[in-house]
Amino acid sequence: MNPWLGRRIPLAWLLLKRQPMRLAVALAGIGFAGILMFMQLGFRDGLYESSVTIQQRFDADLVMVSPRSASSIGMSGFPERRLVQTLADPDVDGISPVHWRLVLWRHPNRPVTRSILALGFEPSVPFFTDPGLKEKARVLTQKGRVLFDQLSRPEFGPIGKWFREGRTVETEINARRIRVAGLVELGPSFGADGTILMSRETFLRLLPNTPPGSIEIGLIRLKSGSDPEAVLHRLRAMLPKDVLLYTKNGFMEAEKNYWRTGTAIGYIFTVGTLMGFVVGCVVVYQILYSDVSDHLPEYATLLAMGYRLVGLLGVVIREGLLLALFGFLPAWLAGQLLFSLVRGGTRLPVTMDAQKAIFVFLMILLMCMGSALLAMRKLGDADPAEIF
Repeated sequence: MNPWLGRRIPLAWLLLKRQPMRLAVALAGIGFAGILMFMQLGFRDGLYESSVTIQQRFDADLVMVSPRSASSIGMSGFPERRLVQTLADPDVDGISPVHWRLVLWRHPNRPVTRSILALGFEPSVPFFTDPGLKEKARVLTQKGRVLFDQLSRPEFGPIGKWFREGRTVETEINARRIRVAGLVELGPSFGADGTILMSRETFLRLLPNTPPGSIEIGLIRLKSGSDPEAVLHRLRAMLPKDVLLYTKNGFMEAEKNYWRTGTAIGYIFTVGTLMGFVVGCVVVYQILYSDVSDHLPEYATLLAMGYRLVGLLGVVIREGLLLALFGFLPAWLAGQLLFSLVRGGTRLPVTMDAQKAIFVFLMILLMCMGSALLAMRKLGDADPAEIF
């Protein structure tokens, strides 16, 4: 019995590897398109996640803000008495008023200033879910003391390094003297390159023009077992329309939605992803079209021998599938490296997760399959009578 009977010839792979340079160009083009898509999606998702770096740490079930507050980079004030009114609900366990404003931080060793996010709160009242913050916040009862986010951009100065070395770190905020009394780890966002925490007393001293009785955020904690949605509806019906109430998750989603739809940044990253897809389609189509054209006499011969056109079309489809598989792996590896470099350089939460990897692979697969379908039109010209 002939051992070759019943064995399938890997024609698609043989056609691809016949010209190694063309295959390398194809994989480079697919890899470049994949890297471009990975980076655009990474920056976009990093933008959304970094926009709620602070909010996700709030020790709160509900959040109150002003209707004029479009996003975290433009918070407006509202009367603190509205937050106090929520204590009338039997399910409300406690509240925390918070000041939220961008201020000018002066570099300790240089005559330059840079905007930094300042949060003012009552040190004795729960604020973050971080259990270590309560101990660190005790020093904020002293006037002019702040906690500095050591994950802030380096342009603010080597504050973390100096503080850990035991040096006294002092500088100015809005031309008023302050001292760094501790460090926290929060991380920058697209809206703010750094964060400092302080008491409300220090905040109002640094920003004396703040309207009396005005705050930017109100945190509401509910009793154990309470339904946040039910309490939310009751409070919305009870309070005037000069404040907005969200669940904690709803507040974070509203912030993400602002960057997603209220600015051009999310749109730009989405367009960048589509451009990577288009570039990949052009590269793969050119490679497959050239491959089919170069081997058109061979395809015509196979047709004359009795091979069906559908079978030959399957060869081109398999070529596209192989290109997708071989092109995705280097793009994924390069994406991991670039994401690591971006995290180190910008300190933004740019990560490679399974959802992102699967999406890019499906985009590459669609790119290769679509290009293969377009290239297969050339097989319709594989008529032995015309070619020979």
